[in-house]
Amino acid sequence: MAVDLHSLSEATSGAVGALLSTTILYPLDTCKTKFQAEVRAHGQQKYRGISDVLWEAISTRQILSLYQGLGTKNLQSFISQFVYFYGYSYFKRLYLERTGLNSIGTKANLILAAAAGACNAIVTQPLDTASSRMQTSAFGKSKGLWQTLTAGTWSEAFDGLGISLLLTTNPAIQYTVFDQLKQRRLKTSQNITEKGSSPEALSALSAFILGAISKSVATFLTYPAIRCKVMIQAADSNEDEAKAKKAQRKSQKTVSGAVYAIWKREGVLGFFKGLQAQILKTVLASALLLMIKEKIAAGTWVLVLAASKYLLLNNGSTPRSVQKP
Repeated sequence: MAVDLHSLSEATSGAVGALLSTTILYPLDTCKTKFQAEVRAHGQQKYRGISDVLWEAISTRQILSLYQGLGTKNLQSFISQFVYFYGYSYFKRLYLERTGLNSIGTKANLILAAAAGACNAIVTQPLDTASSRMQTSAFGKSKGLWQTLTAGTWSEAFDGLGISLLLTTNPAIQYTVFDQLKQRRLKTSQNITEKGSSPEALSALSAFILGAISKSVATFLTYPAIRCKVMIQAADSNEDEAKAKKAQRKSQKTVSGAVYAIWKREGVLGFFKGLQAQILKTVLASALLLMIKEKIAAGTWVLVLAASKYLLLNNGSTPRSVQKP
């Protein structure tokens, strides 16, 4: 069976980068998510910022609860990034082969990135919903992955899928901006490597800066949808409140319900509540992901190429992309 080795290499390095960046920034992600999930009128907020969430964990001696759902989040991030990077790299290569072009334009890049993002969203939505519910559960009361997924109906595991599909524009914008900036950077700062060598790589600092810029642009443009998605997927704060406000919470599980709740209780600015924390977390995470991916890409390419040659010697099949694309 033919295998696109370059796409496999891109997917593997991207998934490893996602795993490491998610683990490093997970406490910040938990604080950010719990802050975003709260929707209360002014003067009644439990949290005034992510620092209040952190202080709650410290004061209740639940520091380790900042990592509740880490395993599920890592699994979701690994699968998500593998599916995304493989799909994006494969679609991009297929497009260039079919059109005979040497480079891809911004519009085509955006469409291909969105298509890869849609595939990723559908595959990983249950894990995404579960990780959000585990993060927004009261400290020390988070359930396991299986308990979280089976607590409701199968359709509830796909809560927020519509917004997730809409948010495919986020990584599409991010990676399109990053890819274009990367190409310009490489053209001006690096010599073209010899054919057959590993793919060109940015320096760690350059990858970090370009990753931060690209993610900042994407996050700012899509943040209202991100806030609504967190609300839809959030767990009830406690069982008593869940019973008392069951109907109200059910209405907030829809996009229109989330929009109405934010508008009624927090006003227009409520759609941007937690924006600073979101930018801080996502920019750092994406910059770390892309930095790690760029630095391990060469090593991953060597490993994939070595594995393909080993398989070639054993079964005589011919893999695709055995030379540097």
